[in-house]
Amino acid sequence: MSTAHPDAVAAESTALTPKQARILRYLRENAADRTYFKSRLIADDLGLSAKEVGANMGAVADAATDVDVEKWGYSSGTTWMVTA
Repeated sequence: MSTAHPDAVAAESTALTPKQARILRYLRENAADRTYFKSRLIADDLGLSAKEVGANMGAVADAATDVDVEKWGYSSGTTWMVTA
């Protein structure tokens, strides 16, 4: 559940592409339960390719105000550390 001010969430959502907004929403919804996310698993859950997820994560990380997104590891694909 997002704790950011609704106006901040709306403003950042308009700066993102629909694909980036979907990725950010996915991270927000799952950050309370998990800390580490593999690009390919995000992609599987959202019907995207791992390459699409990786290509959009920089913009997602820059736009996110209520979660921190950090590239964490590369073994067996990129892993992202997400903290609320």
